[in-house]
Amino acid sequence: MTAELVNEAIQLLRQMIAIPSFSKEEKEVADFLEQYLLQRGYVVFRHLNNIWLQSPGFIVSRPTILLNSHLDTVKPGSGWTRHPFEASIENNKLYGLGSNDAGASLVSLLHVFFFLTQRQQSYNLIFAATAEEEISGKNGLEIMLQEFPKIDFAVVGEPTGMNMAIAERGLMVIDATVTGKSGHAAREEGENAIYKALNAIKWFRDYRFDKVSPLLGPVKMTVTQINGGIQHNMIPDKCTFVVDVRSNELYTNEEILEIIRENVHCRIEPRSVRLCSTATQLDHPIVKRAQQMKLALYGSPTLSDQALMPFPSVKIGPGDSARSHTADEYVFVDEIAKGIETYIQLLDGLQF
Repeated sequence: MTAELVNEAIQLLRQMIAIPSFSKEEKEVADFLEQYLLQRGYVVFRHLNNIWLQSPGFIVSRPTILLNSHLDTVKPGSGWTRHPFEASIENNKLYGLGSNDAGASLVSLLHVFFFLTQRQQSYNLIFAATAEEEISGKNGLEIMLQEFPKIDFAVVGEPTGMNMAIAERGLMVIDATVTGKSGHAAREEGENAIYKALNAIKWFRDYRFDKVSPLLGPVKMTVTQINGGIQHNMIPDKCTFVVDVRSNELYTNEEILEIIRENVHCRIEPRSVRLCSTATQLDHPIVKRAQQMKLALYGSPTLSDQALMPFPSVKIGPGDSARSHTADEYVFVDEIAKGIETYIQLLDGLQF
């Protein structure tokens, strides 16, 4: 049965790779997947470019597990030596844009949904293929959370080598603005906004948050962009800079923002506080089963749709994060087989 699932999953992935599905442009691949599922006899739910299924005989009183991965891909870079939309298999490698991130996870989770819903389980299952993950867009998983029944737990499919991320860093991007007063550079006049910004930038470089996560480590803040001045002989009256903040699960983005505003005396504006850090406790049933299976548990530095989930979740999937967004992206065929087998071992007969 598993071999049949694997072959079907690989064929589906090859068909999906052939359809460009950049973020916000997923309609064609969503149309294809919708028809694929309808032809298999499933009741298919759709909202915008998001597709989802729920297990037959859905019982509201049971806990519900969400199996989620994303349809969208980044655009191919200039380094590709193959056609990004022609899925080819060579030396056990399946090449193609989105093969690793996160097509392999998506087709594996879908076929695991097929398998698990044919067997008696103590929980409901929802499978969701969602849009706009690569850009943290609002018309993907975020909008779908308003459509789903109550979710108790989620498995997020991303390339992790089938190791299990039980925690994930959040993200907050801050735009900082320091103001001064313009004047002629040849005379001692004005108030140099760049010089004033140096103190704030130094604070971001040196400050250490008290609470350190055992899985994710400390909160990380990095100044990544700076801009100030318009010509060489004018004292700059404004300096702006951007700070990349990677949170751990011990602080909300709002708490971090409050600490920053208490210590930095300039205008601080977050672009969003919605991408939060997440963590699932070690005593959760799926984490305990993962430990029994001797899967490696870790905290992930990279962002996914987990950041939008207000319920426990883990991130696990076939492939390798280091291959994501690279030229000649690929996933090993054997990784898909291992992914399906591992997902089934994790979920079949799981008790909440």
